[in-house]
Amino acid sequence: MNEQTANQTSQVTTPTQQPPTFSEIYQSSITQPQEFWAQQAKRIYWHKEPEQILDDSNLPFAKWFVGGETNLCYNCVDRYLPERAEQDAFIWLSSEVNQELIATFPAVVDAFNDLGNNVEFYTDYTKRRLTYNDLYKEVNYFADVLQRNGIRHGDRVVIYMPMILEATYAMLACARIGAIHSVVFGGFAAHNLAIRMDDAEAKMIITVDAGLRGGKVINYKSLVNQGIEQATVKPEHVLVVDRGILPFKPQPLDVDYATERSISRNANAIVEPVWIESNEPSYLLYTSGTTGTPKGVQRDTGGHAVALATSMDYIYDGQAGETFWAISDIGWAVGHSYMVYAPLLAGMTSVVYEGLPHRPNPGIWWRIVEANKVNILFTAPTGVRMLKKQDETWMTRYDVSSVKSFFLAGEPLDESTAQWLKQHLGVPILDHYWQTESGWPILSNTPKFNHKPHKQGSPGYPMYGYDAHVINEETGEPCAAGEKGLLAIRAPLPPGCLTTVWRNDERFISSYYSLFDGKQYSTSDYAVVDEDGYFHILGRTDDVINVAGHRLGTQEIEEAISTHPEMAECAVVGIHDELKGELPIAFCVLRDQALVATTENRFRLEQQIIGAVVKSLGGIARPAAVYFPPALPKTRSGKILRRAIRALAEGRPTGDMSTLDNPAAIDAVKQAMKDY
Repeated sequence: MNEQTANQTSQVTTPTQQPPTFSEIYQSSITQPQEFWAQQAKRIYWHKEPEQILDDSNLPFAKWFVGGETNLCYNCVDRYLPERAEQDAFIWLSSEVNQELIATFPAVVDAFNDLGNNVEFYTDYTKRRLTYNDLYKEVNYFADVLQRNGIRHGDRVVIYMPMILEATYAMLACARIGAIHSVVFGGFAAHNLAIRMDDAEAKMIITVDAGLRGGKVINYKSLVNQGIEQATVKPEHVLVVDRGILPFKPQPLDVDYATERSISRNANAIVEPVWIESNEPSYLLYTSGTTGTPKGVQRDTGGHAVALATSMDYIYDGQAGETFWAISDIGWAVGHSYMVYAPLLAGMTSVVYEGLPHRPNPGIWWRIVEANKVNILFTAPTGVRMLKKQDETWMTRYDVSSVKSFFLAGEPLDESTAQWLKQHLGVPILDHYWQTESGWPILSNTPKFNHKPHKQGSPGYPMYGYDAHVINEETGEPCAAGEKGLLAIRAPLPPGCLTTVWRNDERFISSYYSLFDGKQYSTSDYAVVDEDGYFHILGRTDDVINVAGHRLGTQEIEEAISTHPEMAECAVVGIHDELKGELPIAFCVLRDQALVATTENRFRLEQQIIGAVVKSLGGIARPAAVYFPPALPKTRSGKILRRAIRALAEGRPTGDMSTLDNPAAIDAVKQAMKDY
């Protein structure tokens, strides 16, 4: 580390005053936001101090820490070298890369020898440790590779990778040189990838030969090749990390990462961080919307760093040197915020896990907790519900006393699952609520302050910076306690939230700020506030469904189904599922209803439709059922009544049908489900 780095590190300060109560913190953040966030800004290193804490002159477009220059990678890695160089930054564990896989694909071991060290092979999983010093070297190598292949400040880089450490290097390296990364969830198909490549105008794609899920090999490289074929905007290079799992034929755009890394390593490459103005984008993350085109959520740089660093203290009570495990995919907002960036910003160790909750056995999570002394856990309820179905003795075989809290988000947490976890772990089980758009929790509980007792069924109360309230969606007036309304947040949103939709300010406003005065952010979730001030989330106001914590737009699925040549029209709704929260089901009206006159034909068409969805959107969007009614219930204006269809599918009353144009369609839908 050079003298300049040491001097920069010495300027890093944290708030030293006696912590106030949470009520005082919250009130300060709402009534005096500039003073509050100026204090929190001291949690990170600024190469140039901000000239203005908040510019709210053009709401809903807010700018935080205006004129300040910083670097996200520097704050995550470089500044901790003096005191934490030998502390683990990441612990990577894979229950997919086990002895059986290595016996099948022996080149996997060679790939590890090429790309890293500190690898331990066990019977049931493989472990790879990476200290802050190791991470500093690897990120510099990766940044050097990016620069030598033409990536510069402001360029967009799509990362399409499974849960491996090289994916974290790629993200941090982009942040180091000021490139804008866009991570695409590996469960998405080539079509999804192509849409995101085009919208971001990606200059480079970073991928692997293959990923693994449940022992099955996923051909990432082939999907990337297909995505490039479908994309209008072609990348200049495809940087490939070869894991030694699946041989592939190199394409003209391909660049081998191991070869490029060896050049950087032999040169002991050091890439100085590019200092970024606070409001420049750090990354894009695409999320499903009510239309078929995903929205590119644009995250800022300085506000993002400050918000995450503050949340690790005030919300999660995470301390430097502790171990944080966000059990998520790197392609989701949780993976970005709380697997990669936030733990490193706080000087913690982050666990990166490639595998399922119940493989090779239902005790794998707890074995990892014991072996790595995990202090804070964070995941979606689906994985826990999966373990709840297994033999409970797996919960008692390992020492999990290191855990001090377990946070859950992404979908509603049911009471039985929460009680099951609390019974076996004996620590706070804390549901909390946030969105891809927010990047960090909107509603939560705060174990650090013990502000209020946790109330089962509620994700908590508003966090500092969020002027959140429940309003009547017709009048805009605040709802009384217990009255259902729309969960909204008054502008400006706090630092770290989306600043706009990538290159589409109009969509940003129409998607989130079209209500009332244009200064109320709509979460698109119904909620109620009880008499004690706790918020309760009741469900979406739009056509986005939540499958195991993954947001899917029903219109995206409908568009995939509509590619079938026999399709006249269709409707997709989400229905409640005990394990995954919601599941999509499809109601398809054919051009010729006689095509489903026999069970054999109906099954054939069903498989074709499911296949079209999986090919277009990936397995996560697979419909749980496909029904073939001769008609769909519609209003007199021709709008499909999805609310009524969902009620029928869940066996609930359909409610007011006074606007229905074709009453017989209700019976047609009922009969189609009966025939299934």
